[in-house]
Amino acid sequence: MEGLFNFGPILAVCGAALAVGLAGVGSAIGVGLAGEAAAGVVSENPERFGQTLLLQALPGTQGIYGLLIGFIVMLKIGILGTLATITPTQGFMILFACLPIGIVGLLSAIAQGKAAAAGIALIAKRPEEQGKAVTFAVLVETYAVLSLLASFLLVNGIQLG
Repeated sequence: MEGLFNFGPILAVCGAALAVGLAGVGSAIGVGLAGEAAAGVVSENPERFGQTLLLQALPGTQGIYGLLIGFIVMLKIGILGTLATITPTQGFMILFACLPIGIVGLLSAIAQGKAAAAGIALIAKRPEEQGKAVTFAVLVETYAVLSLLASFLLVNGIQLG
């Protein structure tokens, strides 16, 4: 079924690229949303920088999770060394195993950025409530962690011959 071209490795690399790319885009958007809110608060109250920086950084974790899954796939298929023999079916399996962190990473990072921006607004008015502001944003992280776990287990469960 290979013909002149084996699509298995291509599909696997597409999975890694989607995990890294989608989660990374979500993180960039989420960090940007929170950063806009933080810049507004810090322009009025420079001593709030540390409090707002923590909240701005939170949506960046999804990009790290996507990168982790991307690295695991690259190591598994040998793209950084000797390329493993990967059938198209295995390639599709790896591609689909990368989708949980790719899709959830994208959407949860944006949602977390919005929650972080709201928390930053809370800190602007009531700096003593930083713990609550962080909690609101961290709760969104739960779903990113669950999708990371799902992708990790799925990728590691695929046997390459």
